[in-house]
Amino acid sequence: MPRTEASPRPAGVQAVTREAAHTPAGVFRLLPVDLARDLPLLGRWMNDPAVASFWELAGPWHLTAAHVRAQLTGAGHSVPCLGVLDGRPMSYWEIYRADLDPLARHCPVRPHDTGLHLLIGDAADRGRGLGTLLIGVVTGLVLAGLPACTRVLAEPDVRNAPCAAAFRNAGFRPSGEIVLPGKRAALMIRDRCPE
Repeated sequence: MPRTEASPRPAGVQAVTREAAHTPAGVFRLLPVDLARDLPLLGRWMNDPAVASFWELAGPWHLTAAHVRAQLTGAGHSVPCLGVLDGRPMSYWEIYRADLDPLARHCPVRPHDTGLHLLIGDAADRGRGLGTLLIGVVTGLVLAGLPACTRVLAEPDVRNAPCAAAFRNAGFRPSGEIVLPGKRAALMIRDRCPE
């Protein structure tokens, strides 16, 4: 599959994906998704039953490809990335401008609010605290790379208690529940400066 050129990305996203972070678990980096390179891995992860129940992209890989391609070729407010720990792809992230996203129709957002979607790819990497650690790292990269961003948002499915706990443990505060297309979500917010 040929590489799909991305539309212009929000200012500062290049800084978020350019910086490596040294963590207790190893060196972590966000790499923008390249479908030609990454689709087999993403397709495998999306077909893991623990992931599929929340992402709803199980099935033929073209479903995952269409989801990612829409971000790569869309309005440019969402950037899909692989999370790479010590050179090994182990997570998938979507970093998006929440104020430009359909999410803004369902909850109050501020200009430059940035949202995160996350999945930890392999079962061996789940339940070890990596989610909490990496959410904190990526949130730090977002806040450092996007100076106009004052809040980072997440909206995990309320049924996904481990994900909500990981965001809470990474400093996000619960801000109620919202109904989104296809899910009831726990709105989680991390402020640049605690309120």
